[in-house]
Amino acid sequence: MADDMGSTVPRRQLGRALRELRTEARMTLDGAAEAMQCSRQKMWRIETGLGPVRALDVKALCELYGATPDLAGALTALAAETEAKGWWHSYGDAVPDWFELYVGLESAASRLREHDDTLVPGLLQTPGYTRGVYQNRPNMATDELEEVLEVRRRRQEILVRRLPKAPKLEWVLSEAVLLRRVGGPAVMAEQLDRLLERTELPNVSIRVLPLSAGAHYGALAGAFVMLDFPRVNRVVPDQSVVYSESVTGALYLDKPDEFAVYEKVWASLLDLALDEEQSKGMIGKIKEEVHHG
Repeated sequence: MADDMGSTVPRRQLGRALRELRTEARMTLDGAAEAMQCSRQKMWRIETGLGPVRALDVKALCELYGATPDLAGALTALAAETEAKGWWHSYGDAVPDWFELYVGLESAASRLREHDDTLVPGLLQTPGYTRGVYQNRPNMATDELEEVLEVRRRRQEILVRRLPKAPKLEWVLSEAVLLRRVGGPAVMAEQLDRLLERTELPNVSIRVLPLSAGAHYGALAGAFVMLDFPRVNRVVPDQSVVYSESVTGALYLDKPDEFAVYEKVWASLLDLALDEEQSKGMIGKIKEEVHHG
């Protein structure tokens, strides 16, 4: 797994550093693109970490923005890391472009906090549950679904990986997620068993937000994931990010004030959620009801 981190984090680090240098140099994106004799789209992709960056371009940008020699050297070296490919790049359409960034961030994170009020999150899903989720998706070929299942299995390896150390994983799931039947009683019973199994892992916390909690702050936020990254010896540390997904794309929020809002949302969810033991009890009770339902 250590070789599977890919280039997502280096690309984001490099892009953010170059964006900050451009801002300090009081230059617009269009102005930088004109000076570099390239398109605005290329500059935007570099600054948002959406693609590899040539060391030659980084060196030229650092000269354009007046970066110190030490910073220019560090960023030019970082450019080489933007070429690396993670395991998910070999899965084609099973990992859409807008989701590739998330899979890379997920692989590199040291802590993930996720709230879901609709479905069991992908990292916790059984194959049967995943099939149930996708079975009504129009025009989905069998081989495409098998690729989705394989990608999900590969992603789930982070729960138990040894190197790098497995991240701390925390979930707050609405009771509605446990009650919503996906794939039939046998599939749901297996899925609820999987949740109980995962609670035994030392790095995993699953807490249930009961329906009796009523309307709450987290309901306004919907489903989201908060990702924190390990402190590494870099000139440019990586910032925490909030990920929020829709049917056609995703939103990535990494400004400190945006992340701070979600910290408050998360704290409010923890205040309302059952503790870990109570949550295991509720999951077990619902599983029994599914068996006898």
